[in-house]
Amino acid sequence: MESLESELDRARDLAIDDLADAIESIGFECTRCGACCKGYDPDSDGDGEEKATDDADADREPHTATVFPDEIRDLEDATDYDWRDMARPMPYGLDGDGDDQSGETFEWALQTDACGDCTFYEESEDGTGSCSVHDDRPLICQTYPFSVALGGTSQPMGEAVDGEGMVRAHECEGLGRDISRSEAEELAAAL
Repeated sequence: MESLESELDRARDLAIDDLADAIESIGFECTRCGACCKGYDPDSDGDGEEKATDDADADREPHTATVFPDEIRDLEDATDYDWRDMARPMPYGLDGDGDDQSGETFEWALQTDACGDCTFYEESEDGTGSCSVHDDRPLICQTYPFSVALGGTSQPMGEAVDGEGMVRAHECEGLGRDISRSEAEELAAAL
């Protein structure tokens, strides 16, 4: 397995133009469906379109987006939220529920509401989704549905459904749509 330093060097050597070419080739436009921000029913087809009711909440998996401690601190500075209102220990490696959790985890995930949606996700009456901290959102939210395939890395966004070169595209109804060069370059720079 490569050392973290060599993986970081490989990431730094990636050419933004090459990543932007790949993103442009795949195509993407956010439809504001909110599927990337909502909890989901593990027994459904995974399109994220189902909306929880009080009875269904227990069957829904919470939205899980990994965040770095610095990103949580940045959100604290930009909002009136406290750390625990914005972030929770990553659920992997923990046993139990709620306040009765035990185990060890060294990662953080964005906090979720009662039905498993990201705490920052808002939805209008017509079903259009938005992020209440859009300008300050974490890196994983800025780059979704794209990730870069580096040796020894996991797929934190789930299995890729498309790819071009080192760029992986993950489940999203906005894939395959036209994207401007400037938007592709902005996404590539964030990746």
